[in-house]
Amino acid sequence: MKSPSLQIGSFTFNWGSRTYVMGILNVTPDSFSGDGIIAKGDVVNAAVNQARDFLANGADILDVGGESSRPGSAPVNAGEELERVIPVIQALRQNFPEAIISIDTYKSRVAEEALKAGAHIVNDVWGLRADDQLAFVAKKYNAPVILMHNRSNPVSVEVREKLGNAYVGAEYQNLIDDVKRELLDCAAIAKKAQIADSLIILDPGIGFGKTREHNLELVNRLDQIRELGYPILLGASRKSFIGFTLDLPADQRVEGTAATVAVGIARGADIIRVHDVKEMARVAKMTDAIVRS
Repeated sequence: MKSPSLQIGSFTFNWGSRTYVMGILNVTPDSFSGDGIIAKGDVVNAAVNQARDFLANGADILDVGGESSRPGSAPVNAGEELERVIPVIQALRQNFPEAIISIDTYKSRVAEEALKAGAHIVNDVWGLRADDQLAFVAKKYNAPVILMHNRSNPVSVEVREKLGNAYVGAEYQNLIDDVKRELLDCAAIAKKAQIADSLIILDPGIGFGKTREHNLELVNRLDQIRELGYPILLGASRKSFIGFTLDLPADQRVEGTAATVAVGIARGADIIRVHDVKEMARVAKMTDAIVRS
């Protein structure tokens, strides 16, 4: 481990001591999981209520995103993304001043405004590769960065009505070696911008440019990604590889998600990013009791 802990305000992440839970707040109308807050009318009030439930049930981080990253989704411009996320972040800071907030974006403009509004962490699904200014924004605010591996390609998306979209055409010379190498490339971008090693968290990118078989293998071999020495975030919640394995739609994948959480923690995950916070916080607590005792 390159750094045994991360301090954000009065909260300390002591890596390896327990699993931390990130609750997903999708400020979108088109989330693959069906939990987009925009569909619920009063967006800010819905977000605050969901955040209150998450925090009461074990969430350590609230992850706010204004653009769906599901396979085949349409991009959102920075202005629209800001209109979605900034009022939510401001309301979260007002209602839960001690809560840790991450902004799920790959755009430097959105990240900067979110950090100004009270977010603490930048969670980038493109690992600082989509916007060459994002690393410098994170450095400016001394914000931790979550760098995700991503080989997404809209050309290789398969659409299945009940199970959702998935990437089916991604190819790797050697899955684990390729993912490790490309994650280190992302970390190198961060370090070139003088972001400290202690502020870097890696995400293997479950579901992003990977087939069902790739995703299953990544979860099972997460310990080899962990060997890179950085904290690891696992984001497998409700994803289509679970649906394809169980033949179930997104709203019926809680047990499948629980299996990925338990195995992921056993293989070294430090943070789990989930929709079903109450259930997965319990799975994490039980798995921690087994593997971290």
